[in-house]
Amino acid sequence: MQKQGATVVAPNSEALKFIQFELEVYDLYEQIGLEQAGLSLEVFNQALVGYLNLLHAGLVQNNRTLTIADFDKSSSEKRFWVIDIQNKVILHQSLVAHGKNSGWDVAEEFSNVIQSEKSSLGFFVTQNTYQGRHGLSLKLVGMDEDYNKNAYDRNIVVHGAEYVSEDFVKQHGRLGRSQGCPALPMKNHKEIIQDIKDGSVLYLHASKADYNSKLLDTEVAMNTFFKQPVPAYAYN
Repeated sequence: MQKQGATVVAPNSEALKFIQFELEVYDLYEQIGLEQAGLSLEVFNQALVGYLNLLHAGLVQNNRTLTIADFDKSSSEKRFWVIDIQNKVILHQSLVAHGKNSGWDVAEEFSNVIQSEKSSLGFFVTQNTYQGRHGLSLKLVGMDEDYNKNAYDRNIVVHGAEYVSEDFVKQHGRLGRSQGCPALPMKNHKEIIQDIKDGSVLYLHASKADYNSKLLDTEVAMNTFFKQPVPAYAYN
């Protein structure tokens, strides 16, 4: 029962919009079945916010897919998801390797430095494919100035590798490690690359306190999601 003289303050429109956005994100998370697939709501929320920021900035050509790798998880787990946002399904769930200097089984250290042989955190946009020493490979451009902007110059690409397999995990208790690339199993890397090439978003996540991306702007994400006019968004 309301106390006599108490003032009831109605939530403002921005607060209501935020609540609605959170509900929409949760509904999308549930429809796709990501909890059952082992991806947390928190990580999906961050990935979607970044995806929407990049979409608003005009940096996404392939807006069908959103790809997420959760490096908080063991390399023995399938911690890489390719999500069809439009059709609300998981296209692929796969093993993925991290950089050899990022950690043994779980990636703990990250770098944007050339020749560090560490994984980089944050948001990337996929580019074209090419045939490299690992066969079919996919170039990446880092979108986070302080965290992965050197990815292209570091030759950080998506490629297949023999050390990324369930057999390798059975023998060693973990995956092999790359020179910083998100390396995939040989058995499915070609199919995954074909689905995510040419301008889609890839988010490499880890719970690091110093990761504070400009692309995690919830207001821009909300306005883009609801297709409302937004302020000019300058991406540097």
